[in-house]
Amino acid sequence: MFNKNIKLALAIALLATAVWQFTEGNIGNGIMIIFIVALVVLLYFKNEIILATTLKLKKQDMDGAKIMLDRIKKPEGALTRKQLGYWNFLKGQFGYQESPLKSEKYLRKAIELGLNFDHDMAAAKMFLAGIAVSKNRKIEATNLLNDAKKLDKHGMLTDQIKMMQQQMKRSQGPKQHFTGNQRRR
Repeated sequence: MFNKNIKLALAIALLATAVWQFTEGNIGNGIMIIFIVALVVLLYFKNEIILATTLKLKKQDMDGAKIMLDRIKKPEGALTRKQLGYWNFLKGQFGYQESPLKSEKYLRKAIELGLNFDHDMAAAKMFLAGIAVSKNRKIEATNLLNDAKKLDKHGMLTDQIKMMQQQMKRSQGPKQHFTGNQRRR
Protein backbone atom coordinates (compact mmCIF):
# COMPACT_ATOMS: atom_id res chain seq x y z
CA MET A 1 0.00 0.00 0.00
CA PHE A 2 1.28 3.40 -0.98
CA ASN A 3 0.75 6.74 0.70
CA LYS A 4 -2.00 8.78 -0.94
CA ASN A 5 0.51 11.46 -2.01
CA ILE A 6 2.72 8.85 -3.69
CA LYS A 7 -0.32 7.59 -5.61
CA LEU A 8 -1.07 11.12 -6.77
CA ALA A 9 2.55 11.73 -7.86
CA LEU A 10 2.59 8.38 -9.68
CA ALA A 11 -0.62 9.28 -11.53
CA ILE A 12 0.86 12.62 -12.65
CA ALA A 13 4.10 10.98 -13.78
CA LEU A 14 2.21 8.30 -15.70
CA LEU A 15 -0.01 10.90 -17.32
CA ALA A 16 3.07 12.82 -18.47
CA THR A 17 4.48 9.57 -19.86
CA ALA A 18 1.21 8.92 -21.72
CA VAL A 19 1.33 12.39 -23.28
CA TRP A 20 4.95 11.80 -24.31
CA GLN A 21 3.97 8.46 -25.88
CA PHE A 22 1.18 10.15 -27.84
CA THR A 23 3.55 12.83 -29.15
CA GLU A 24 6.06 10.15 -30.23
CA GLY A 25 3.33 8.41 -32.23
CA ASN A 26 3.00 5.38 -29.92
CA ILE A 27 -0.78 5.59 -29.58
CA GLY A 28 -1.18 2.06 -28.18
CA ASN A 29 1.36 2.65 -25.43
CA GLY A 30 -0.30 5.97 -24.57
CA ILE A 31 -3.74 4.37 -24.29
CA MET A 32 -2.39 1.57 -22.11
CA ILE A 33 -0.70 4.07 -19.80
CA ILE A 34 -3.97 6.06 -19.60
CA PHE A 35 -5.68 2.88 -18.33
CA ILE A 36 -2.95 2.49 -15.71
CA VAL A 37 -3.43 6.14 -14.68
CA ALA A 38 -7.16 5.48 -14.28
CA LEU A 39 -6.39 2.50 -12.05
CA VAL A 40 -4.00 4.54 -9.89
CA VAL A 41 -6.57 7.35 -9.56
CA LEU A 42 -9.25 4.81 -8.64
CA LEU A 43 -7.00 3.39 -5.93
CA TYR A 44 -6.43 6.93 -4.65
CA PHE A 45 -10.14 7.27 -3.92
CA LYS A 46 -10.79 3.62 -3.04
CA ASN A 47 -8.05 2.19 -0.85
CA GLU A 48 -7.13 -1.33 -1.93
CA ILE A 49 -6.79 -2.71 1.58
CA ILE A 50 -10.17 -1.36 2.69
CA LEU A 51 -11.70 -2.84 -0.48
CA ALA A 52 -10.09 -6.22 0.30
CA THR A 53 -11.30 -5.98 3.91
CA THR A 54 -14.90 -5.38 2.84
CA LEU A 55 -14.69 -8.31 0.41
CA LYS A 56 -13.48 -10.56 3.24
CA LEU A 57 -16.34 -9.30 5.42
CA LYS A 58 -18.86 -10.18 2.69
CA LYS A 59 -17.41 -13.70 2.67
CA GLN A 60 -17.81 -13.82 6.49
CA ASP A 61 -14.04 -14.18 6.94
CA MET A 62 -13.72 -12.02 10.06
CA ASP A 63 -10.21 -13.13 10.95
CA GLY A 64 -8.93 -12.47 7.45
CA ALA A 65 -10.65 -9.08 7.36
CA LYS A 66 -9.10 -8.08 10.67
CA ILE A 67 -5.64 -9.15 9.47
CA MET A 68 -6.16 -7.16 6.26
CA LEU A 69 -7.22 -4.04 8.17
CA ASP A 70 -4.23 -4.30 10.49
CA ARG A 71 -1.94 -3.98 7.45
CA ILE A 72 -2.67 -0.24 7.40
CA LYS A 73 0.00 1.03 9.79
CA LYS A 74 -0.38 4.83 9.56
CA PRO A 75 -3.95 5.48 8.42
CA GLU A 76 -3.78 9.28 8.74
CA GLY A 77 -1.11 9.55 6.03
CA ALA A 78 -2.31 6.77 3.78
CA LEU A 79 -6.06 7.37 3.65
CA THR A 80 -8.38 10.14 2.54
CA ARG A 81 -10.98 11.51 4.99
CA LYS A 82 -13.78 9.10 4.02
CA GLN A 83 -11.39 6.14 3.91
CA LEU A 84 -10.20 7.09 7.39
CA GLY A 85 -13.86 7.13 8.46
CA TYR A 86 -14.31 3.58 7.17
CA TRP A 87 -11.03 2.46 8.74
CA ASN A 88 -12.29 3.73 12.12
CA PHE A 89 -15.72 2.17 11.50
CA LEU A 90 -14.20 -1.24 10.74
CA LYS A 91 -11.80 -1.00 13.72
CA GLY A 92 -14.76 -0.10 15.92
CA GLN A 93 -16.80 -2.97 14.51
CA PHE A 94 -14.04 -5.49 15.19
CA GLY A 95 -13.39 -3.96 18.60
CA TYR A 96 -17.11 -4.14 19.44
CA GLN A 97 -17.05 -7.90 19.01
CA GLU A 98 -14.02 -8.26 21.30
CA SER A 99 -14.60 -5.51 23.85
CA PRO A 100 -17.45 -3.08 23.21
CA LEU A 101 -16.18 -0.39 25.55
CA LYS A 102 -12.82 -0.03 23.77
CA SER A 103 -14.44 0.46 20.37
CA GLU A 104 -16.27 3.64 21.35
CA LYS A 105 -13.46 6.01 20.32
CA TYR A 106 -13.20 4.41 16.86
CA LEU A 107 -16.95 4.59 16.25
CA ARG A 108 -17.16 8.22 17.39
CA LYS A 109 -14.27 9.12 15.08
CA ALA A 110 -15.96 7.31 12.18
CA ILE A 111 -19.15 9.33 12.70
CA GLU A 112 -17.12 12.53 12.96
CA LEU A 113 -15.25 11.83 9.71
CA GLY A 114 -18.37 10.63 7.94
CA LEU A 115 -19.29 7.51 6.02
CA ASN A 116 -20.54 7.28 2.44
CA PHE A 117 -23.68 5.27 3.09
CA ASP A 118 -26.53 5.97 5.48
CA HIS A 119 -26.79 2.32 6.54
CA ASP A 120 -23.12 2.37 7.61
CA MET A 121 -23.73 5.52 9.66
CA ALA A 122 -26.83 3.88 11.15
CA ALA A 123 -24.80 0.80 12.11
CA ALA A 124 -22.12 2.96 13.75
CA LYS A 125 -24.76 4.82 15.76
CA MET A 126 -26.41 1.54 16.73
CA PHE A 127 -23.09 0.15 18.01
CA LEU A 128 -22.57 3.38 19.99
CA ALA A 129 -26.08 3.06 21.41
CA GLY A 130 -25.20 -0.44 22.64
CA ILE A 131 -22.11 0.96 24.35
CA ALA A 132 -24.15 3.79 25.88
CA VAL A 133 -26.66 1.27 27.27
CA SER A 134 -23.86 -0.75 28.84
CA LYS A 135 -22.52 2.43 30.45
CA ASN A 136 -26.00 3.34 31.75
CA ARG A 137 -26.36 6.40 29.51
CA LYS A 138 -29.95 5.74 28.49
CA ILE A 139 -30.76 9.20 27.08
CA GLU A 140 -27.73 9.12 24.79
CA ALA A 141 -28.59 5.56 23.74
CA THR A 142 -32.17 6.57 22.93
CA ASN A 143 -30.98 9.53 20.84
CA LEU A 144 -28.47 7.36 18.97
CA LEU A 145 -31.08 4.68 18.27
CA ASN A 146 -33.51 7.31 16.98
CA ASP A 147 -30.78 8.65 14.68
CA ALA A 148 -30.00 5.12 13.52
CA LYS A 149 -33.68 4.49 12.82
CA LYS A 150 -33.88 7.66 10.68
CA LEU A 151 -30.74 6.72 8.74
CA ASP A 152 -31.88 3.13 8.14
CA LYS A 153 -34.08 3.96 5.15
CA HIS A 154 -34.06 0.44 3.70
CA GLY A 155 -34.85 -1.33 6.98
CA MET A 156 -31.60 -3.31 7.10
CA LEU A 157 -31.14 -2.75 10.84
CA THR A 158 -34.78 -2.66 11.95
CA ASP A 159 -34.63 -5.96 13.85
CA GLN A 160 -31.40 -5.06 15.67
CA ILE A 161 -32.74 -1.62 16.62
CA LYS A 162 -35.95 -3.15 17.98
CA MET A 163 -33.96 -5.73 19.93
CA MET A 164 -31.80 -3.00 21.46
CA GLN A 165 -34.88 -0.94 22.40
CA GLN A 166 -36.41 -3.98 24.11
CA GLN A 167 -33.13 -4.59 25.92
CA MET A 168 -33.18 -0.99 27.14
CA LYS A 169 -36.74 -1.40 28.44
CA ARG A 170 -35.79 -4.61 30.23
CA SER A 171 -32.74 -3.05 31.82
CA GLN A 172 -34.92 -0.28 33.29
CA GLY A 173 -37.11 -2.89 34.92
CA PRO A 174 -40.60 -2.40 36.26
CA LYS A 175 -41.09 0.83 38.15
CA GLN A 176 -42.31 0.47 41.69
CA HIS A 177 -44.11 3.26 43.41
CA PHE A 178 -43.61 3.81 47.10
CA THR A 179 -46.73 4.01 49.19
CA GLY A 180 -46.90 4.93 52.81
CA ASN A 181 -47.76 1.37 53.88
CA GLN A 182 -44.55 -0.16 52.51
CA ARG A 183 -41.28 -0.08 54.41
CA ARG A 184 -38.12 1.02 52.69
CA ARG A 185 -35.38 -1.55 52.47
